[in-house]
Amino acid sequence: MIIAFSVTPLGVGEAVAEPVARAVRVVRDSGLPNRTDAMFTTVEGEWDEVMDVVKRAVEAVAEVAPRVSLVLKADVRPGVSDAMTGKLESLERHLDA
Repeated sequence: MIIAFSVTPLGVGEAVAEPVARAVRVVRDSGLPNRTDAMFTTVEGEWDEVMDVVKRAVEAVAEVAPRVSLVLKADVRPGVSDAMTGKLESLERHLDA
């Protein structure tokens, strides 16, 4: 399963990098395959482990923000692993054609 999620701290002003970094740190420390870009963090693994990481990331932000917004998109595909890399490789092959 791949999950792309965004955690936004609310009520902390315009500077949100530090609270967001807390969430990204949780993801990176999880040991699961992950990527972070300007809008989302993507993490891959089994349902329970991925959802646990998302929950802990939200909780990390909630420690410093009175309110947290969570946007989550999931690709639930049992039996598939390394999909984060595989999907991009497939796309690149089509772009090179």
